[in-house]
Amino acid sequence: MPLTLPIDHAPEPTSGAGTLFVVATPIGHLEDITLRAIRTLREADLIAAEDTRHTRKLLTRHEIATPLISFFDHNKEKRTPQLLKKLLSGASIALVSDAGTPGVSDPGYHLITRALSRSIPVVPVPGPSAAIAALSVSGLPSDSFVFLGFVPRKPGKRRAFLEALQFEPRTLIFYESPRRLAGLIKTMRDVFGDRQAVLARELTKIHEDVLRKNLSGIGRYLRTDDPLKGECTLLVAGFQYQKDVDPEAVQSYVKWLRHRGLSPSESAKRAARELGVSRNLAYQQALKLEKKQGAQDTPSGGIAQD
Repeated sequence: MPLTLPIDHAPEPTSGAGTLFVVATPIGHLEDITLRAIRTLREADLIAAEDTRHTRKLLTRHEIATPLISFFDHNKEKRTPQLLKKLLSGASIALVSDAGTPGVSDPGYHLITRALSRSIPVVPVPGPSAAIAALSVSGLPSDSFVFLGFVPRKPGKRRAFLEALQFEPRTLIFYESPRRLAGLIKTMRDVFGDRQAVLARELTKIHEDVLRKNLSGIGRYLRTDDPLKGECTLLVAGFQYQKDVDPEAVQSYVKWLRHRGLSPSESAKRAARELGVSRNLAYQQALKLEKKQGAQDTPSGGIAQD
């Protein structure tokens, strides 16, 4: 289970403890690294890397001789106590992932939360992120977005995950394996409809490719004879409220709002306002939904038109 940290106040740093530096590294091009990141990697006592072979190439390129230790998903439980012990004894450790910012869809979160729980200073050394790089060139709205990482692998869980996002108005950002991308696109079309989307692949590398199409267009692209390779970031336009919304869509939206804790009456009002439909239609669909679910009207949860 995730480690819950106190948020009411910042704990005093543990006396004599070292610092855990969370260092962003290139997502492709080895020159995409900050001067501060290079200095931090040189001055740290140890570098905890997701793949030491991969990180060694970066260190060699920038003439960094700091010792390396592996820290990845399958050894994080064993390795974390060892790294915490070093930190508590005063050592400084630089945490890096294979690409981009540690802690974003990688095991770095596990070490970071446990270091914080021991009042060990954790310092960010910011830099590249595939999600932000893809968003910056996507052409989709970037003033409001939500990063969702990797979707569940099993079809049923994946569909339920996407259905919960059906009416999310912000730009959606996902990571996905090239092998599972076609299946994900197909499910997205079923759940979201044929929205605008962007597939960013191999960003900052020689074969960088940014495909801006609707979901069906990306799906056709994936059906070519050449198997897709490389790191993939998928962005999908958020739900767009419109005037011509059929009753089923109104009911689906009311259901989505109910699952987020709104009362039937509040859900109907919000659906009417945000979908641009009449209040009467929204209340009718809310009543039908309550009837479907076998709910009984109560003074606190019933639907009252006002």
